[in-house]
Parts: sequence; C-alpha cells; structure tokens
Amino acid sequence: MNEVINLINNHRSLRKFTDTKLTEDEIKTLVGAAQSASTSSYVQAYSIVGVTDIEKKKALKDISTQSYVEDNGHLFVFVVDFYRHKELAKKANKEISYDKTENLIVGVVDASLAAQNMALAAESMGLGICYIGSLRNDVEKVSEILELPEGTFPLFGMVTGHPESEGSQKERLPFEAVYHENTYNKIDEVEDDIEAYDQRISDYYRSRTNNERADKWSDQVLNMLSKKQRLDVDAFLKEQGFLGQ
Repeated sequence: MNEVINLINNHRSLRKFTDTKLTEDEIKTLVGAAQSASTSSYVQAYSIVGVTDIEKKKALKDISTQSYVEDNGHLFVFVVDFYRHKELAKKANKEISYDKTENLIVGVVDASLAAQNMALAAESMGLGICYIGSLRNDVEKVSEILELPEGTFPLFGMVTGHPESEGSQKERLPFEAVYHENTYNKIDEVEDDIEAYDQRISDYYRSRTNNERADKWSDQVLNMLSKKQRLDVDAFLKEQGFLGQ
C-alpha cells in the first residue's frame, strides 16, 4: 500500500498530549488542508474557530467533561456556517434561505469533510487528533462562549497536539458488514460477521492494560443509542435559523 493509505489505516484517537503548543505555521497548514476538502456547490458552509483562551478552554472542557479539551496543542471547533451567506445577501439586497434540511446537511457534510482533511494532515505531520462530539452536550453555551451568531451551529471540536503516547487502535466493522454491492445486505446475511467482530472487540477490551472493559461493540452502541440525550439540539437549530421556524 502507498504512504497515504498506510497513514489513513493507522489512524487512532489520541487524548494525551505534551505541553507543546502548535505553531502559527502549523495552524495555517492544518486550516489550509481543511479548506482543500470538497465542498457542496462551492458553498463552503463552515467556519473553524481556534480556541487558545484559557478560560474558554476550561469552560468547553466542563461542557464536554473531557480533560483533553483543555490540555492539548490546539483546539479547533468546526461550525456549520450560513451567517456569512446571510450577511452577504443583505449587502447584495438579495433574499436567501438556509432553513431546509438539505441546507443543514450541506453544512454538516462540508464541515465534516474539512475536519477529516485536517485530521489526515495533522497525522501526516506527526500530530495526534481526537474529535470532540461532546461539545454538543450544551450547544447554546458553546455558542455563547465562542460568540457564534445566528446562522451557525457548533458541530464538533477537534483537539490536536504532539502525542504523549502512541495509543491503541480499535478494529472497525468487517468489510462484509459495511460494503454492499448493488443491493443492501440485510442483517441475517452479515450477522455471523458481526458476532465474530463482537467477540474480537470483547477480547480487545479485556486485554487492555488501561481502562479494561467487559462489554462488546453491539452492547456498547445499543446502550448509547437507547439513551435520550442532547434533546435541546433540535430547538437550538431552529433558533439559529435552521430546520424552519
């Protein structure tokens, strides 16, 4: 395999970083890589907020409940952004709308593609990364901290930095469970593959020297999906002008 594929396949989330902060050149390189991602209809419906203020990082750490949101080389927050389009429309005396589900999907996809470009670039530079979806624990508070205007939504964060340790890699679902050719494979066609995967993940969790666990993948995700959480997100999206009023 070539170098790029090896880098992608070697990905792992890292949560412990040295005290070394990213340089301005490194930040510009990562943001430039993010901006090189594909974007739907050239809309570029996202912004990236870098957070260096200590008090803001502490507040975001409290929301996410993750210590590494404060302790890292740099914290980026990826934001779905139609504010700039709204303001440009005002100056051009034009009316636009971004309140349809499709508009939100465009912003989410644009921001996510940009973030993954940044993640790959960071890892190619010897940096580690971890996505922070837990910023959505309180999207209204995050928006207040970052002073986000109407027409925006804080989608997730990403911490980067120089790794303190290598970390471990979690096996993904088997090829047969993810790739479907021409028609969708129903669960009975891949159930054996998923059961075998569950066993491998269970063995992995039991063998870890740190944070040993006894569950398996399907138990973990079903428990997570059974919880009612972040119920304020829908209302906040509407307040921000998404999903209709």
